[in-house]
Amino acid sequence: MTMHRLRNLPVLALVMTLALAALGISGADAQTYTDLHDFDTPFLASPQYAGILAQGRDGNLYGTAPIGGAFGRGGVFQITPTGGYAVINSFNSTGVNPYSGLTLGSDGNFYGGTYNGGDFGFGTVFQITPSGTVTVLHSFSLAEGAGPYAPPIQGTDGNFYGTTTIGGQGYGAVYKVTPAGGFTTLYMFDHTHGAAPFAPLIQAKDGNFYGTTVGGGTAGFGTAFKITPAGVLTVLYNFDSTHGSGPYAPLVQGSDGNFYGTARAGGSKNNGGVVFKLTATKQLTVLYNFDATGATPDGVRPYAGLVQASDGNFYSVASAGGTNAAGTLYKITSAGVYTTLYNFVAATGSLPFATLRQHTNGKLYGEATSGGAAGHGAFFSLDLGLGPFITLQPRSGIVGQSVAILGQGLSQSNAVLFTPNAGANASTFSDTYMTTIVPTDATTGVVKVLLNSGHLTSNQKFLVTPVVLSFSPASGPVGATVVITGNSLTGATKVTFGGVKALIFSVDSYTQITATVPTGAKTGKIQVTTLGGTASSPATFTVN
Repeated sequence: MTMHRLRNLPVLALVMTLALAALGISGADAQTYTDLHDFDTPFLASPQYAGILAQGRDGNLYGTAPIGGAFGRGGVFQITPTGGYAVINSFNSTGVNPYSGLTLGSDGNFYGGTYNGGDFGFGTVFQITPSGTVTVLHSFSLAEGAGPYAPPIQGTDGNFYGTTTIGGQGYGAVYKVTPAGGFTTLYMFDHTHGAAPFAPLIQAKDGNFYGTTVGGGTAGFGTAFKITPAGVLTVLYNFDSTHGSGPYAPLVQGSDGNFYGTARAGGSKNNGGVVFKLTATKQLTVLYNFDATGATPDGVRPYAGLVQASDGNFYSVASAGGTNAAGTLYKITSAGVYTTLYNFVAATGSLPFATLRQHTNGKLYGEATSGGAAGHGAFFSLDLGLGPFITLQPRSGIVGQSVAILGQGLSQSNAVLFTPNAGANASTFSDTYMTTIVPTDATTGVVKVLLNSGHLTSNQKFLVTPVVLSFSPASGPVGATVVITGNSLTGATKVTFGGVKALIFSVDSYTQITATVPTGAKTGKIQVTTLGGTASSPATFTVN
């Protein structure tokens, strides 16, 4: 275990600058980098591109490595926030080469994928318990999509959604799998709309899924796409090399609603890669061009995606470049202000490819593919001095829904506060895991766990989803007044009749809206949209 520590010492500014530079740290960003574990082949090795880390209910981190282990086929590891390491499963007959990393499911188990193996040799989707018991949910065949490089994510409907890099029509696919293993191919890429999606999907606030492809698109440099839970795909952007190319990384939806990501090549500085912002209206802005000309040692080849930390800034790693040619760890704001925080050194981990994870203790955790004591990679943390927080699973829900809370120090509390001051009881199962119920009157906003002294706040807003229960009358002409009843209707921003927006409506209370049937309204569902999402009526309104 190796630690690089920065201290505030009363020295001359020049001496400080030189000392910090020797540690690979800029003076403006004091932090501690710690090499927590060095991978070695018998105990798993070389975590790679996807390598998504998951935080478990026990407060430990869980991940995968594609090689090594008892059978040389990779496996799953558990590591504590302070570096206590254990291999909980070595793959053999249940799959080969788990590049994916893991997703924490609502049942407390983890979900991932193996690139090879399974019944047909083209990979699997699996569930693994925290104690290491693996259940294969699906074995891929080439026709339906094959070779998953990323873990599936759990949608708000409870099903899992993921990508495969090959198979289908030859260019990869998007799939859905139920917790019981029911499998559906939702979309097969055709190169025109993208090819080879290596990154995991994300589910955005609108309920749709978003992702990237490494290749394909109109220029052949990859795409960013949106896909509905039903499988309708829309290309949001065709990368053109000038604005980046070959994105291996997932998108992340920022707190401002925009999408942020990286492309490992392209850009204006000798193909060094870019950080970009993408709006829902398909407008892409390059926030930063990585410099492969050698003029600045900021790193190159950003294979990893961004994570928006609890301070609102984005953090990630570049897989190469930097002062030691071993990669960099950097911060970038939503406006594109870039800071190199750490230059990797081979002795303590180098060439990082995987997206970082912020633990609820506030620290960032990540994996380096190479370097370390055995040369097979390292698991590291970066302490930026950010405070602890809580995270909720899922991050949206209706009144009355059960929600899991991850954090630390939770055994000090049995009370939860939703916006605006809507109290909820909680059941505490450990110091790092508790559950609560979304209370009546809750609205979209941050959630607080009240402690004996102080409180912990969620790192993201919890989206309280509206519910439409009924409306009266059941039919009417344009200009008629309709009373809509439900839950969580406060702050409604839009009401539609058969997809046509009502120009006149009023939010009467948390449970009621009065709307006027608009010109052009069509017979169909009434929908209400709030900051927490969109709800449809169970019945159809008939326009006379």
